[in-house]
Amino acid sequence: MAPKRNKQKVNPAENYQLIISVADQKLYLYKNNELMKTYLVSTSKYGIGNKNSSFKTPLGKHVVSSKIGRKARRGSIFKNRRNTKKIAKIGSDRNKDLITSRILRLKGLEPGKNKGKGIDTFERCIYIHGTAEEHLIGKPASHGCIRMKNRDIAELFNLIPRNTIVIIGR
Repeated sequence: MAPKRNKQKVNPAENYQLIISVADQKLYLYKNNELMKTYLVSTSKYGIGNKNSSFKTPLGKHVVSSKIGRKARRGSIFKNRRNTKKIAKIGSDRNKDLITSRILRLKGLEPGKNKGKGIDTFERCIYIHGTAEEHLIGKPASHGCIRMKNRDIAELFNLIPRNTIVIIGR
């Protein structure tokens, strides 16, 4: 009888990484250290920062802690991470910070930078998500989150696994 092979569990998230450039307003998707896709995004119109209630985009190393909205229709509006079953009017819901289509919830991994009391990315509910204000994608416009076009967040949602590393940099 042949000896049993020692099968190592492979974490598929280790193969993926998201890099978000605040300066370029772009999200870069890497798989196995190779650039797969580039997406335009919108980070905070208030700049970068980590404090609760600052409405700023936090820098540093994060992880996709959960993926929400797998079967939601494109443009579905989410409140408190729940699908309201209402559909946003893309481009006409101006000045509304709607969360649409899909949510990638981020969790900070760096104590004192994006994890901990008063600065916690997870507690601040910082997401990568779709928006009704697609006309603003490519320039700072959010209230702290990373906004994407609805078709782009739906695509990204399907491409990456939970626990994917996300680096937000200047």
